[in-house]
Amino acid sequence: MSYLVVAMIRLGVVGLAGIGVVAAALVVTAGVARRQRRFAVVDATWPLLFVLIAWASVVTGDGSTRSWLLAGLTTVWGGRLAWHLVGRLRGAGEDPRYAELLEDVPPERRFAVAVRKVFLTQGVVAWFVALPLMVAGTTDEPLGPIAALGTLVWLVGLLFEAIGDAQLKAFKADPTTRGTVMDRGLWAWTRHPNYFGDACVWWGLWLIAAEAWPGVLTVLSPVAMTYVLAFATGARLLERRMADRPGYPEYAERTSMFVPLPPKRP
Repeated sequence: MSYLVVAMIRLGVVGLAGIGVVAAALVVTAGVARRQRRFAVVDATWPLLFVLIAWASVVTGDGSTRSWLLAGLTTVWGGRLAWHLVGRLRGAGEDPRYAELLEDVPPERRFAVAVRKVFLTQGVVAWFVALPLMVAGTTDEPLGPIAALGTLVWLVGLLFEAIGDAQLKAFKADPTTRGTVMDRGLWAWTRHPNYFGDACVWWGLWLIAAEAWPGVLTVLSPVAMTYVLAFATGARLLERRMADRPGYPEYAERTSMFVPLPPKRP
């Protein structure tokens, strides 16, 4: 049997394992969402989907050093983000995104519609974005300088995301800042440091995978994640919700939307 055939079979096994763990996690999450009557719980599951895919790739792939590195980095990123989102969801109501999506749906059909438009969509997107993790699980080439660069980019992204979240949490907890717009720390350089950091994380993971063929072919995965974060359900959607808040137009005028840049002088 040729090397190409073996590689294709191995990639197929890893890909199916990824589908399996994503489906299982979303079925459990859908059950929790139905019991709580709140679909926002899927947000906490979102980063854990990548953690599950990464470790499924280690188990069903070659178990290479590259796949172990990717699984470890993904676990650190996904575990931190999931913990942060669980804390944000505690005591909160339905997310406005899902409330708006299901606003005109009869109550008896909301769960079915949410499964199709929220859970299934997120599962498909997560599997596609995680392609670098799965492809890396089928390669056994040693780590090199590009993997080191990817780890550095991942670290920059993780710090931007974690520090941005911590700064925003402290800002919201401060009663003296109530009614004002967060424009301090990283938020003075970009209006969405957490989303920018998330994008960097996935470009870093892709660089690690791209060092070994055919990981470079999965470049559309970080492109898709960046598009979702910057233009689809991430920054752009939040911008529309914040546009009417007092002080936000002025903040947006002087602060970069996504990529960190020095703030403009008023």
